[in-house]
Amino acid sequence: MEIEVSAEAKDKSLNRNVAITVVVLSVFMGVCGIKDGNIVQAMQQAQSDSVDKWNQYQAAKTKLHVAEASRLQIALLADPQRAAPVLAGLDRDIAKYKAEAPGLAADAKARSDLYDALNVHDDQFDASDASVATAISVAAVAALVESGWLLWVAWGFGAFGLFMGLCGFLGWSFHPALLSGLLG
Repeated sequence: MEIEVSAEAKDKSLNRNVAITVVVLSVFMGVCGIKDGNIVQAMQQAQSDSVDKWNQYQAAKTKLHVAEASRLQIALLADPQRAAPVLAGLDRDIAKYKAEAPGLAADAKARSDLYDALNVHDDQFDASDASVATAISVAAVAALVESGWLLWVAWGFGAFGLFMGLCGFLGWSFHPALLSGLLG
């Protein structure tokens, strides 16, 4: 009779540990999902802004080339007296486009860099999500087969998932490059 009681107590202890593990990891996973969703929205905005800035840059460079070509044609073909006001206007446009283009390129590059920085954190949350989901699955199997060592394996995956989630929340630069390379 005592053997049955101790066996029951062992089962309850394992099941209790599995239940606590699943609750903690599930809550953490949910909170990480919210933060990851916000990061994905910021990434989409940064990407959109980058594309817009590169388009503006390209338009400025195109207008610059058209203005320079027009100026050259007018200077070569027109009467210098009558062409002077048109050439002055084109010179102003050319100066404006030359001044505008580097700033647009720098803005586009900055938006692209922001996207890349946010992508690191998105990858961290993705790694956290995968590790925590694996931990929850292994913990469930540990409860089914009543195996303590499987619970330890689940805790290992869970610890890595918690670490990656904390990296994302705290802005740490740790990046699971190997994992991202395999899965990306």
